[in-house]
Amino acid sequence: MNKRLVFTLLALIVAASMMLSACGPAATEAPVVTEAPATEAPTEVPTATEPPAPAIGSAEHPIKVLFVPSVDANIIVTGGEVMAAALNEATGLTFEVTVPTSYAATIEEMCASPADTMAFIPGLGYAIASQLCGVDVAFKAIRFGYPVYWAEYIVARDSEFQTLADLEGKTWGYGDQGSTSGYMVPTVELAAAGITPGEQVQTGGHNQTVTAVYNGEVDFGTVFYSVPLSPEGAPIFTYDEYLAGTITTLEQYEIPADVIPNCAPDAEGKKLLCDGYRILDARANIRTEAPDVAQKVRILAVSSAIPNDTLSFGPEFPADVRAQIEEALAAFAETEAWGTSIGSADFYGWSGIAPATDAEYDMVRAMVEATGYTIKP
Repeated sequence: MNKRLVFTLLALIVAASMMLSACGPAATEAPVVTEAPATEAPTEVPTATEPPAPAIGSAEHPIKVLFVPSVDANIIVTGGEVMAAALNEATGLTFEVTVPTSYAATIEEMCASPADTMAFIPGLGYAIASQLCGVDVAFKAIRFGYPVYWAEYIVARDSEFQTLADLEGKTWGYGDQGSTSGYMVPTVELAAAGITPGEQVQTGGHNQTVTAVYNGEVDFGTVFYSVPLSPEGAPIFTYDEYLAGTITTLEQYEIPADVIPNCAPDAEGKKLLCDGYRILDARANIRTEAPDVAQKVRILAVSSAIPNDTLSFGPEFPADVRAQIEEALAAFAETEAWGTSIGSADFYGWSGIAPATDAEYDMVRAMVEATGYTIKP
């Protein structure tokens, strides 16, 4: 092959190679990275969250202040609101005054609402509530220097009854089966004495029981007893005298017989006075509607001493909130307004309060255990 032909073939090959190179990508060019098309992230469904519960003691979650219905509910509500206002001013907490329909309903409410209830309940109610759900005592009542009170058996003054034995088979009026002085203590004492009453009439409260005796609807009634005051304003016997065992006769528990014909409400209707002596037991609570109640209703007997009523808290009540309330309540007990609230003789007649311990109510528990008593709704 001649040289001219060789050069011609080489030229054609080079030309063809250049044409192929022009049609394809350059060998040194980096490949182009193509991004995937943007896609929207899936929309997240927001998780439903419960709003925080209102704080206990806030306007949205007030603290329930429970009072047993041992006296007129209207008096309790009115006086309870005075207390609630004082506690609110001192603590900033909100309170709701409630009077359940019975002693049992009060206990049930405390156990059902363990974190936001406080209640003024008698020793029997406390003893049962503490065993049922752990209700805890904070204060006990003081009445004119006494940390105790009594039950009294009352009858018509002109009745033939002279001793407890005379009550055999007789109609018995009492306020509520959850009442320590109105029912539990008399039940135990009557049974211990071998006395079986006849018909039993539940009246609804101490006031109503006195009224039932006054009107002759029952033969005898059982209500609370507090020591009368002398004309000088002091109890007719002291707690120390009682502890010493020197108060042994019925006459020592009652005002002098010669002043009873002169018993009447004072000018303002706030006290039942008898020539300066002041009756403080349940009879005084109906002095307005029955001004001659002392002349018509007498004390037949007085029970053994009973630990005073309590202020107790639900078992899960917040400790910090409770401490605020206890401090405020102790301060309120030193004010004049206390006398228009729970300190009123028409209310519960607490002249003051003192710290209480659970052990003080062991005697009530022993009484409950001995009788197999259970509180009924």
